[in-house]
Amino acid sequence: MGMMDGPASLPDTDEIAPYRLLVPERPFAPVIFTSAHSGRAYSADLMSGVRLCPLNLRRSEDCFVDELFSAAPAHGAPLLAANFPRAFCDANREAWELDPNMFTDRLPDWVNTTSSRVSAGLGTIAKVVASGESIYAVKLPFSEAERRIYTYWRPFHDTLGRLINDIRTRFGYCLVIDCHSMPSAGQGRRAGGRAVDFVLGDLHGSACASRVTRAAETLLTSKGYLVRRNDPYAGGYITRHYGRPAEDVHVLQIEIARALYMDEARIERLPGFETVQNKLTDLVEALTLQVHDLIG
Repeated sequence: MGMMDGPASLPDTDEIAPYRLLVPERPFAPVIFTSAHSGRAYSADLMSGVRLCPLNLRRSEDCFVDELFSAAPAHGAPLLAANFPRAFCDANREAWELDPNMFTDRLPDWVNTTSSRVSAGLGTIAKVVASGESIYAVKLPFSEAERRIYTYWRPFHDTLGRLINDIRTRFGYCLVIDCHSMPSAGQGRRAGGRAVDFVLGDLHGSACASRVTRAAETLLTSKGYLVRRNDPYAGGYITRHYGRPAEDVHVLQIEIARALYMDEARIERLPGFETVQNKLTDLVEALTLQVHDLIG
């Protein structure tokens, strides 16, 4: 699978490690867990020109999602988690979804400046945080976008692509569980007056075998959670780009309501965090054990 379009690579730089890859000691299951938005390494260079405090920036994170799924390696599945914050480079976007109004220089013609995500201020380099506040006090040079994409975005996706290809070569197929969280504020997350706990996104059945989605839904429902499919989150770039069942790669996006496990204002784990983590460990175990029957 091609990782990205655009110019040739820039030289490597001495930055924070772009990701953490936790691999199982036992033989692999044909499953990968990803957390593209739980990165929280706010380096000094990334904070240059930023007008918001770190707490406001962190509200764009999928906070602690990597911890919720930390049992994946113990069940034979690698866990790939971004270290870089979503507010500065979004691994669940195309490499070059950029808002031309954010930059001092003219963007190359091959940059995607017209996507709905760019229009919302949430391109690869975000213009705003989740609350809608502008991140930057000044415009950025395009070279800064290049630096972030080559330093953070590309290594994450190169690694994910390699994992997928290695697992597919070994087993004949691969399942990616793309893990995210959703804020409690917003429309479309209530059913019958009750808050939705999980949204499962499989691009309306086109990115993942329906048996996988159904198995995840059944297990989460059995835990007492209210689960919805594809509304309002059908899947982001990772789901769209890698989810190709005809090529034996299946991707299921999982969105977890943050109110289940964290204080969204203070960015702190709630007392019930471990309970949610244990239930998600049950999901990890079920999917890794059943994947051969669900897809194979």
